[in-house]
Amino acid sequence: MSTKRLLAIHAHPDDESSKGAATTAKYAAEGAEVLVVTCTGGERGDIINPAMDRPGVLENIGSIRREEMAEAAAALGIQHRWLGHVDSGLPGNPLDPNIKEMLPEGCFALKEDDEVAQELVEIIREFKPQVIITYDENGGYPHPDHLMVYRSSIIAWDKAGDETYHPELGQPWEPKKLYYSHGFVYQRMKIFHDLLIEEGKTSPYGPMLARWDTTFGDIMARVTTQVECADYFQNREDALRAHATQIDPAGAFLATPVDIQQQYWPTEEFELAKTRVSTELPENDLFAGIPEVGES
Repeated sequence: MSTKRLLAIHAHPDDESSKGAATTAKYAAEGAEVLVVTCTGGERGDIINPAMDRPGVLENIGSIRREEMAEAAAALGIQHRWLGHVDSGLPGNPLDPNIKEMLPEGCFALKEDDEVAQELVEIIREFKPQVIITYDENGGYPHPDHLMVYRSSIIAWDKAGDETYHPELGQPWEPKKLYYSHGFVYQRMKIFHDLLIEEGKTSPYGPMLARWDTTFGDIMARVTTQVECADYFQNREDALRAHATQIDPAGAFLATPVDIQQQYWPTEEFELAKTRVSTELPENDLFAGIPEVGES
């Protein structure tokens, strides 16, 4: 059994399918151990897919999203673990400086950063990943739960190998590389938008492209690592479709057929944020530079 181990930390069920999903499927298929941690149950998620907006769905959204997550994990071939926190929802503009005052009591985003970090450290020390994937300082987008994932992940990266930090959480383990997942890339989306317009079709990418500069900026300027994973785009689409309450088949995530994506943009994008090993940039492998993977 390979001892390549990859840990991806996400805020809600469906995030693992929209951010780096083909990459995790690729590494899992190639024999790596891949664990996705989902920090919340997505209990406050809206029903995005009109076909799922029917009686009984919203009332049982928590259990339904657990079923969706299990189906998505199977599509990607990854291991999965719930952290067990309650979704914070998004009661207002995430950029509102007073957003925390609007959040419900006891939700994930109102936890102490170090409390969540301790939970992640325990998982890191047990699973022993060489590579961790998380969100950047903007959360990928500034949802309070995504920002908590960022903050707690950075603490966990720093502390998991420190034998003086909560020794009751397990034997110290020092991950080698930490990446930010960059699932939203303007250049990629613009290609698919233009193809749809050329075909005389309506593009669901338009609204996001219109507000891009104020939302995301030039993500490609930050990308250090592009993983060739086109063979696993179908796994990614199957995982997205598994989240039937959250993914609208008419929306941007599914607007471009897999074969077109494979032809025009066969990679997923990451930013090497922290490393304890030397590597040459740009990369095409998240494990690049890790010596003698196969020995722990």
